[in-house]
Amino acid sequence: MLQLNYIRENRDKVVERLGVKNFKEIGLVDEIIHLDEQRRKIQSESDAVSAEANSSAKKIGELMRQGKKEEAEAIKSQSSGYKEQVKHLTDELAIVEQDLNAKIVQLPNLPHTSVPVGVSADDNEVVLEHGTIPTLAEDAVSHWDLLTKYGIVDLELGVKVTGAGFPVYKGKGARLQRALINFFLDEAAKVGYEEVQVPIMVNEASAFATGQLPDKEGQMYHVTHDDLYLIPTAEVPVTNIYRDVIVKEEQFPIRHCAYTPCFRREAGSYGAHVRGLNRLHQFDKVETVQIVHPDQSYAALEEMNTYVQSLLQKLELPYRVLRLCGGDMSFTAALTYDLEVYSAAQKRWLEVSSVSNFETYQSNRLKVRFKNQEGKMQLAHTLNGSALALPRIVASLLENNQTEKGIRIPNVLIPYTGFEYID
Repeated sequence: MLQLNYIRENRDKVVERLGVKNFKEIGLVDEIIHLDEQRRKIQSESDAVSAEANSSAKKIGELMRQGKKEEAEAIKSQSSGYKEQVKHLTDELAIVEQDLNAKIVQLPNLPHTSVPVGVSADDNEVVLEHGTIPTLAEDAVSHWDLLTKYGIVDLELGVKVTGAGFPVYKGKGARLQRALINFFLDEAAKVGYEEVQVPIMVNEASAFATGQLPDKEGQMYHVTHDDLYLIPTAEVPVTNIYRDVIVKEEQFPIRHCAYTPCFRREAGSYGAHVRGLNRLHQFDKVETVQIVHPDQSYAALEEMNTYVQSLLQKLELPYRVLRLCGGDMSFTAALTYDLEVYSAAQKRWLEVSSVSNFETYQSNRLKVRFKNQEGKMQLAHTLNGSALALPRIVASLLENNQTEKGIRIPNVLIPYTGFEYID
């Protein structure tokens, strides 16, 4: 969440940047500032009463030691209401703080100055395109037909076992999944990411800390009896490793990668664009997370963006990089690059990765801090990037590489799959 002192000291800038994100409840900013003024006023009054009470207590003690019992009793009588005053002010402060906290978490992160103005995905900025769009044979088909043709993913069996959006991978389809996961993890290790294996369920505190709650509550699967949430991405448990941790400045950059299944309800998703593997309720993903010094976070973002591109290049997939406009960004991000691969049979771009800098938005909730060189406590910056999500990668690999001989496997994956074609 945004830092309260920043909102207070930069009211006009906060309003202007929220406008870039098309945030409609701008009045919340002034409500938060007003509540903060109330909070500080009540706290000041409470501190003053407490100080007076402490001063009176000292005077009473001194008078009692001097045997001046009557004078001590007189002061004691005068100060008898201090305790009740402090209790009243404490109760009043708790109410104001609760209201303040409830409102401040409704503000999204402020977009970076480079974020384009826009209201939807149509307004995103194409930063670059790489690779050649493949020309397929006239009889080429979309990946959902290829799944059935080669018996590698059974969508209907997934419906039987669980429901729509929970596919069953079979034979070479399952081996391709495992190959991609291992390839992504090995590549991440080569560039310095430490692999971690994390729980796929998190508690409410963890979901709040990375911004999934309260913003995305309707998109997560909730295990109600235990009040736990199935993770929508490994970003949540990996970043929460450092919740309430004071890290040392020399630890930066902290870099982790993790493979997990991911779970998303995808409420409201329908139409041709969700066919096959395009949008699932359960899917596999390798995630990269960095916790860095604030001065280095945008350099880290560019490095993560370049790294994801290197994976797509090795997979021989044509791709493009988008800088998301304010209206298409997530609630928590300050700047996001989306990477999309071209799906030749569907003749459209498919998002396969988002790489985002959250600046202090997550770390303020997480309370992940460090002492700077002046010895002052400071919030770190957090970043994450998909590296990569599998379903649309698989969809594009199948469609773009279909031949008369079968589905050609990119050279870099053959040592992992153990086969050159799906046939």
